[in-house]
Amino acid sequence: MIGTAARHAAGRPAELAALDDVREADPGWFLSPSMIGYVFYTERFSGTLRGALDHVGYLRELGVRYVHLMPLLKPREGDNDGGYAVLDYGAIRSDLGDMDDLEAVARGFREHGMSTCIDLVINHTAAEHAWARAAVAGDPVHERFYRIYPDRTEPDDWERTLPEVFPDFAPGNFTQLPGGRWVWTTFNAWQWDLDWSNPAVFAAILGILLDLADRGVDVFRLDAVAFMWKRKGTSCQNQPEVHWILRALRSCARVAAPAVIFKAEAIVAPDDLAPYLGVAAPGVPAGREGDLRSEEHTSELQSLRHLVC
Repeated sequence: MIGTAARHAAGRPAELAALDDVREADPGWFLSPSMIGYVFYTERFSGTLRGALDHVGYLRELGVRYVHLMPLLKPREGDNDGGYAVLDYGAIRSDLGDMDDLEAVARGFREHGMSTCIDLVINHTAAEHAWARAAVAGDPVHERFYRIYPDRTEPDDWERTLPEVFPDFAPGNFTQLPGGRWVWTTFNAWQWDLDWSNPAVFAAILGILLDLADRGVDVFRLDAVAFMWKRKGTSCQNQPEVHWILRALRSCARVAAPAVIFKAEAIVAPDDLAPYLGVAAPGVPAGREGDLRSEEHTSELQSLRHLVC
């Protein structure tokens, strides 16, 4: 993971490396009272990504310095939770443009002093994502990207303490696959939860994030982060390991692209929100590590903890 960050740091585009230097000298740049934000769905604001550059004058007139483009990474066809069921992290919705357009828009905004934010869904992928298709096909590497069980024994055990996010139209937290297996799906049957106890998931998401950062994205809204870690006997929300993972992602991004910052959809009660802002981030209470899937994973999570502590 550090090697991935180092490679991206070495290959960082020159103009973005210059922005890194500026922001490292002013680490609180995003806290300025003049940091006025503007959020929009591209198709409603400008039709296409490149069309957004035709409205730069309007945004400048408003004093905007931060532009959040609502979900634009390629989603699954049909129901997709407003774009939050990502089919391909390396592609843009075809009706909006392509990755070159995203790079051009980010550059155009940057030239006018505006940061570009996009949504990055890291709790789950679409059921049709290449990783999920490989898992269905029996690829052991990608089976471990998700939490897949041979029957209802484990899912029923987990369900004893799990709330339902969408009980009316997506009851339960597991979906049956062809052949009888079950996969963890917190939100919808076509949104498969990633297994963040597998270090390969961290490495894959880090690579995606840094690729987008090198396209000029400098703010990432990380979606549904409170659900990333699973611990039996709990609601599987807001677990301490979430903070380790987010801090490790932040540490790697700081190596490769210091200009980049994160914001996150924490979906937690106010009393639990402060750790997501970097205040008193919790550790894992003694005796709570029992659900890690193997000694390899336990070792890797300890390595992540050391990376950020």
